Amino acid sequence: MFRSMRRALCTAAAALLIPLGAGLGAATAAHAATAVTGQESTAAGTAAGAGYWHTSGRQILDAAGNPVRIAGVNWFGFETGNHVVHGLWSRDYKSMIDQMKSLGYNTIRLPYSDDVFKAGTTADSINFNNMNTDLQGLTPLQVMDKIVAYAGQDGLKVILDRHRPDSGGQSALWYTSAVPESTWIADLKALASRYKGQDTVIGIDLHNEPHDPACWGCGDQATDWRLAAERAGDAVLSVNPSLLVFVEGVQTVDGVSGWWGGNLMGVGQYPVRLTVANRVVYSAHDYATSVAQQSWFSDPAFPANMPGVWDKYWGYVFKQNIAPVWVGEFGTTLQSTVDQKWLSALVSYLRPTSTYGADGFQWTFWSWNPDSGDTGGILKDDWQTVDTVKDGYLTSIKAPGFPAGGGGGGGDDGGTGGSAPACTAAYTVSDDWGSGFNASVTVKNSGTAALTSWKVTWTWPGAQKITNIWNASYTQSGATVTAVNAAHNGAVAPGASTSFGFGGAPGGGAAPVVTCTAS
Repeated sequence: MFRSMRRALCTAAAALLIPLGAGLGAATAAHAATAVTGQESTAAGTAAGAGYWHTSGRQILDAAGNPVRIAGVNWFGFETGNHVVHGLWSRDYKSMIDQMKSLGYNTIRLPYSDDVFKAGTTADSINFNNMNTDLQGLTPLQVMDKIVAYAGQDGLKVILDRHRPDSGGQSALWYTSAVPESTWIADLKALASRYKGQDTVIGIDLHNEPHDPACWGCGDQATDWRLAAERAGDAVLSVNPSLLVFVEGVQTVDGVSGWWGGNLMGVGQYPVRLTVANRVVYSAHDYATSVAQQSWFSDPAFPANMPGVWDKYWGYVFKQNIAPVWVGEFGTTLQSTVDQKWLSALVSYLRPTSTYGADGFQWTFWSWNPDSGDTGGILKDDWQTVDTVKDGYLTSIKAPGFPAGGGGGGGDDGGTGGSAPACTAAYTVSDDWGSGFNASVTVKNSGTAALTSWKVTWTWPGAQKITNIWNASYTQSGATVTAVNAAHNGAVAPGASTSFGFGGAPGGGAAPVVTCTAS
């Protein structure tokens, strides 16, 4: 009802207030305090996030019981007629993932449609000219495999999102006449099986934005989303019982309507019951006026009224310690003052990591892509430049990354290891169009002591100069560049890595020899 026209995906271009801790008691308050310390210690030591995850009350815990926080972005495209993430017509997928990591995002939500399972479906609009060469000839699911593998190598987690039954558009219910419930469940199980044993994929979002006539707790097998989520969730867990099951809200509960997928008011009375305990994460979507108007935006109390609105629709699930809550989508163009105030208020409500550690709301921002018509993205229209204003709003709720899932970029210079801090660096050119280029540098802790800071230097053989940089600061004297870590990525655990990226001009230069100094 609110946004049937949302997300003009530019296919033509592609062809190129509840009191804090209420009901929790002193024990949970103490746990919230220790969660902050845990985040700080894991950043300097062994990073949290290893293995498969499970829930405990309102938190998500890794295999060792450490609390973790999902703080990421949506990278859409598999659900569209391109049948693959967007932007690969402009950049290599590895450079895109490296940039996400360098900006401090730790999770990717990948929307898809059931079309990707159909024989003969092709991944369109991929540029294979000096980029994405390992994707040539692959099916959409095989491209997804590559993205998952590289994300895991970079220490990012992936949530797979069944966004649409087919690439034609969003559906109110989880099934259509062309894609029945049996197909939906079979495809969910196929994905659970495909990535079994790869804990980069932490879970599956069962269906995107159920809305009217979808209900919650009404008991009608054809429209009760809560019952359908139980059927699908149990099917997923029958294949891989280690996955998290993400269940979005609906539009209307007891006559009260909100955003599509954003209404979790029924959870308190009708929770999702799965055969495997501690696997349900509830998900809400929330948007600003660039998507659609809502009554609360014109309330004279705005934006002070917003915490009460969020408490009512979905925040209470977290605050009453029922289950974790993941805001799977939220976004705005930031063009209006109302939207700016909304995003500032929402970020505060989601709880700053510096204060609460992992004891906060989980989230993935909509979107990484710039081609979402009513929100735009973290990237600007050139698919390279970061919208630093939009990204800056999210800084306080970003969270530490996770252990790499194996592999890594080549080019290590063979650091010495030992008790003294040591690091290696690998320089990769991701795009080169003659008049300019993009590159990334991966910094790896090659020693046994945690890093607190690092510095990378190199000398170009030509006249190249940096034009913009992300996740590091730099100085350049002649052909010699010195790059140092940003505030959020200087701490690197032994064996872990981080990265930064930059644009430069002119292109055509050979990759230089890089050195890394750590402290």
